[in-house]
Amino acid sequence: MWTRISAAAVPAVERFEWFTDIIANSLMPTALSSERSADFQAAAAVLDLGTAQVSSFDYSRVRSRRTPALIRRGDPEQYHLALLTRGRMWMSQCRSDAELSPGDMILWDTSHPFEADCRPGDGTLNALVVQLPRTALPLRSGRADRLLGRRIAADSGMAAVLAGFLTSLGAHGSECGPQELRRLGGVVADLAAACLAQHVDSYAELPAETRARALRERIDAFIDHNLADPALTPGLVAAAHGISVRGLHLLFRDEPESVAATVRRRRLERCRTDLARPELAGRPVHDIAGRWGFANAPAFSRAFRAAYAISPAEFRRTAARAVPLRTA
Repeated sequence: MWTRISAAAVPAVERFEWFTDIIANSLMPTALSSERSADFQAAAAVLDLGTAQVSSFDYSRVRSRRTPALIRRGDPEQYHLALLTRGRMWMSQCRSDAELSPGDMILWDTSHPFEADCRPGDGTLNALVVQLPRTALPLRSGRADRLLGRRIAADSGMAAVLAGFLTSLGAHGSECGPQELRRLGGVVADLAAACLAQHVDSYAELPAETRARALRERIDAFIDHNLADPALTPGLVAAAHGISVRGLHLLFRDEPESVAATVRRRRLERCRTDLARPELAGRPVHDIAGRWGFANAPAFSRAFRAAYAISPAEFRRTAARAVPLRTA
């Protein structure tokens, strides 16, 4: 589960020093400075995934430097891959520098000096940071180093899949048990490797198992983004990823449900959510079904009843009764 801490419980005059200690202990020793040290705001959360660790940081403006002396003081020998979700950030490492906006990622190596300037604007900056031992990335020596200090746009390809996965971890990681978290650590490592390999044209060098798991996550993301399309079939999913339908089914052979069952379940979940929304109470059931790819209303009703042991209309009435009335 996420381990969360906040500077709100720390006296104001001690918060910046508290945050410096948090960074040193959870990431690496770093020299920090801030023009907001007198009223510094910060919070952190850590999710231990075994192979990888994912941390979420919220903080006021900070400038940071990692020097050779600090590297000698403590070096976890890791790659850190950060997804910026709020604020702006500049970073420089190994003669490369980049300016980041929300939705961008950047990679750095704890064994090399760097400089960074994190500017939140109003409020605090937020970043999700993946910590991976260098040995956990199945890339040839020096491949990932080509990306140090460079902006990685997370709006397409494996970077977008990784960003979506990290965002989902932030929302639902606390719901997972120890075994699930260890499995997710492997997924994070595979997605990070696939993301970096794609940007240095070495995707084919990844182990077959890593490529297969990364492809499985890409397919999951594709299904989620296309649930509203009635034509979303195993054939369409396979064609969109350049594999055969048989290859697609082989990818799902160790999963608890088939590709078609996955699509149907996720569509039903979206319909169930919409049927419970008070602001959609006036929308006909068949419209909601059609919105999520069910072109046949009777077939949708049968599938909904089979999944939830209640008809869509009955579920909507039950959900409406459960919503407390607002009083003036």
